[in-house]
Amino acid sequence: MYSLVYFIRRSLFILLALVSITTNAQKVRFSYTDQKMGSPFNIILFAQDSSFANQQAKACFKLVDSLNHIFSNYDATSELSIINRNAGLRPIAVSPLMWELLLASKQAYIKSNGSFNICMGPLTLLWRNARHSKQFPSKQQIQSNLLLCQFNTIQFNEHEQSIYLPKKGMQLDFGGIAKGYIAQKVIDFLKTKGVHEALVEAGGDISIGDAPPTKLGWVVGVNEPEQAEQLLQKKLQLHNLSVATSGDVYQFIEHNGLKYSHILNPATGLGVTTLRNVTVIAQDGAIADWLATACSILPIQEAKKLAQSQKAELLITEMVHNELKYYTTNGFNRFWYNKN
Repeated sequence: MYSLVYFIRRSLFILLALVSITTNAQKVRFSYTDQKMGSPFNIILFAQDSSFANQQAKACFKLVDSLNHIFSNYDATSELSIINRNAGLRPIAVSPLMWELLLASKQAYIKSNGSFNICMGPLTLLWRNARHSKQFPSKQQIQSNLLLCQFNTIQFNEHEQSIYLPKKGMQLDFGGIAKGYIAQKVIDFLKTKGVHEALVEAGGDISIGDAPPTKLGWVVGVNEPEQAEQLLQKKLQLHNLSVATSGDVYQFIEHNGLKYSHILNPATGLGVTTLRNVTVIAQDGAIADWLATACSILPIQEAKKLAQSQKAELLITEMVHNELKYYTTNGFNRFWYNKN
């Protein structure tokens, strides 16, 4: 009897030891990239097994494709394209995820006093063509397209979860919110699979899970205004947050000595001309994304007030007379990376 008890205890000890070894096995960093939504889509995660990590990355990219098929205005068969084609014709019942992003966009429009507006599709297309052709749009073109960008005319039917664009030619464009939304969805998906230490980057919009093993957070760089490669000397250290940066490094058109950004002011129909980079840290990827757009348009004090109302932190770096100026919300500085 004694030997049997000893054997059971010894077996139990060995089993617990094996479980402990497996549980505490060192996690390895895996990195994946694929071309999605017109730019590189990057996933970094920590896992104990390469086959498991590969499986999760594959599932993540599949999720991105399914979401892009809902929100893309480049895909003629997407749900968004169907909504836009039916402008002025009939209401369209939408999927739960489309309805979720539409409502988030509506709240963003209200909270930003119209500075964020997904109804800017006609003007976005006008300026995109202008950048390609190097031909600055006429005032008449801008004003006629601006008439099609009135968000308050959109009809939302909550009971049927449908949307109606009442004027022919109206177009929704999720360019300022979808990438952040999708990056957040991927992080949320990974957490359901037990992958908590991860970072997802969708064309500059980043959503972050737990810190990497033995680290306090993920270290993220911030671009200087007007610089594609030059980063600020300070870097951010983040976990379980999202960060988005907006600026005019890649997409702009010059006219009469001014640089007009791809970020359009819904009040004027013109691209913003301030030499400004905006970085937003928020609890959610979609919020960080749309705030980065809205805070690129608003005056600095209004931008700070808006960010704080969303429990987000804001950094604006602006070039004024060849001198770099910094403006932050009160809590932003706690996210700077301290190597010590």
